Amino acid sequence: VQWPCINPKYKVKKKNYKNSGIVILNQCKVAIDFTASNGDPRNSCSLHYIHPYQPNEYLKALVAVGEICQDYDSDKMFPAFGFGARIPPDYKVSHDFAVNFNEDNPECAGIQGVVEAYQSCLPKLQLYGPTNIAPIIQKVANSASQEVHTKEAMQYFILLILTDGVITDMADTREAIVQASHLPMSVIIVGVGNADFSDMQMLDGDDGILRSPKGEPVLRDIVQFVPFRNFKHASPAALAKSVLAEVPNQVVDYYNSKGIKPKVPSEYQSSRPFGP
Repeated sequence: VQWPCINPKYKVKKKNYKNSGIVILNQCKVAIDFTASNGDPRNSCSLHYIHPYQPNEYLKALVAVGEICQDYDSDKMFPAFGFGARIPPDYKVSHDFAVNFNEDNPECAGIQGVVEAYQSCLPKLQLYGPTNIAPIIQKVANSASQEVHTKEAMQYFILLILTDGVITDMADTREAIVQASHLPMSVIIVGVGNADFSDMQMLDGDDGILRSPKGEPVLRDIVQFVPFRNFKHASPAALAKSVLAEVPNQVVDYYNSKGIKPKVPSEYQSSRPFGP
């Protein structure tokens, strides 16, 4: 999807002003919390409960938020990852495994593809822990870092994390976010269930500047936290507004900080095809 960068001052001063360029987002990655704190999927109280006819809490959040973020992925192919589970064949704990178990190609076709991969992998996993999200942030940051060193450096990455609450690697996560704030990426964290999300709100940085354990501040705000329970009965428009509230400004802030001017779509598409 794309949207114009509008400079309010120019819009007022110049009658023929349209925009200052176009922002194109074409990479969205999904990460799902498979830790034991979500509850045994065989138990109806579990957020991962496998019901034959009704979606569980994770599926509700994934579909509702994913369909919004789907418009931010040009080819509608979503690299989908899980964290906090023991995975086959050796059942070692992993914090950044491919939900489709294909590490060479973790992409799923659309949000429906992510849903199908989730439903297929869930019975094969052993929910475990701890709830570490720094590894998946670092994984996406590595991709964003590679983009910085390309000739065009025009791709921007979005990481959508669905989790049930309290994370156990807070220090590492703060460090990962501070480092990622220098890169072309944003993190949207969706809280699933009714847990205490105070840590997530701190990562959001709305109540103060987030700092690493060593005291280094984020270069810019890149995290948006959304408690899904507040939007269960809200309109899709209300959810979309909350999920994407800060992303456009985060994108513009990044390119402004790097002195990178946006291109019109024809320039970008002719110089570089969309990639994964």
